Amino acid sequence: MEIIKNLQNRIYELREQRVILDMDVAQLYEVYTKVLNQSVKRNIDRFPEDFMFQITEKELKSIQGHKL
Repeated sequence: MEIIKNLQNRIYELREQRVILDMDVAQLYEVYTKVLNQSVKRNIDRFPEDFMFQITEKELKSIQGHKL
């Protein structure tokens, strides 16, 4: 049950989509964010085209504001 609550706290709504930040996914898998991103890039053909997008500085700040 704790894992579910932990995941729910990591889901944000941006651009009318529910998203989880790469740093949160990396933490869940207990790897560095850089390693996660490298793995995704090496296997990009395994992911749907709309699987990921880069957020803006403004969007990141709005997310950080929700954590406080």
